[in-house]
Amino acid sequence: MKLSKIYSNFWSGKKIFLTGHTGFKGGWLSLWLSSMGAKVAGFSLAPSTNPSFFEVANIESILEESFIEDVRNKDALASAMSKIQPDILIHMAAQPLVRSSYLDPLETYSTNVMGTVNVLDSARFVSSIKSIVIVTTDKCYENKEWSWGYRENDAMGGHDPYSSSKGCAELVTSSYRRCFFSHKDSASIATARAGNVIGGGDWSEDRVIPDAIRAFENHNPLTLRNPLSTRPWQHVLEPLSGYLVLAENLYVKGSPFDSAWNFGPMDRDARTVEEVVNLLINSWGQDAKWVKEGNEQPHEANFLKLDCSKARQHLGWIPKWSLEVAVNKIVEWQNAYRDCQNMQQFSLDQINQYMKV
Repeated sequence: MKLSKIYSNFWSGKKIFLTGHTGFKGGWLSLWLSSMGAKVAGFSLAPSTNPSFFEVANIESILEESFIEDVRNKDALASAMSKIQPDILIHMAAQPLVRSSYLDPLETYSTNVMGTVNVLDSARFVSSIKSIVIVTTDKCYENKEWSWGYRENDAMGGHDPYSSSKGCAELVTSSYRRCFFSHKDSASIATARAGNVIGGGDWSEDRVIPDAIRAFENHNPLTLRNPLSTRPWQHVLEPLSGYLVLAENLYVKGSPFDSAWNFGPMDRDARTVEEVVNLLINSWGQDAKWVKEGNEQPHEANFLKLDCSKARQHLGWIPKWSLEVAVNKIVEWQNAYRDCQNMQQFSLDQINQYMKV
């Protein structure tokens, strides 16, 4: 098996249409693509947090164009895509939080399902597009609390609105691929399912690492809902590297890669929430600690792990940073932000460190 590499010469000059560019993952991907010479046009709502990675790392300064719009607005989306005439489309815009999906299921389904429909339906009328990556989630699977990892051909499902909406997005993509993108001149489409993504610059609510950092900075204990829940944790650059390798293969080789792909950590990094928080506490130091929340909580899966052997075998993709390294990189990023460093440059430095591994 030949290990994959991300080649700047492939991405240089490529026009990328990226939905969700103002989000945590979207901001990191925008920066990475731009650093390789790609011309990135983003389409997304305004940043959902304050502060945000998008603003702190000054992502707007490296974009060719930034459309602050909603993927549920089909006319605006189709117009923007037609204007840009991209080579590659990466769809990341989403309502990404499990607990928020309980509070507003309508927004979750309309964004994650109909937003995906709008993206794909707009893309089928833009002939310049050769490669499409639709980003979903590891939670799209029907979770049976198995002790082994889910494979790409396992059934879609999802207990909560977020998880099931992403399962729906997978089914929508499969249908569009077969019905509208099956002729020889059409774009090749794949879906990407990543694990629990962590990294510097995430200020989202109801995510373990951001919640922990907020608590520790205020010298408060972190309250954990489900400390024994197991998740496939990975630094944000890990799945993004998978999306890049996948998009390039779709562009160059086409149909052999137009399917679903898992991008998760090594099995040893599918750890409990408690273990991850303890790693963060050890790296953070000071008076950081956590306590167990006593109130009844909405349902969340207890055990979730991905089988990424397909990506290893056919894409040559493997994760580079262990969970311990990932946590240390988060603390380094947060310390740099607190010290008022240039966070665009600091984030680029972390990207370069990752690419050299």
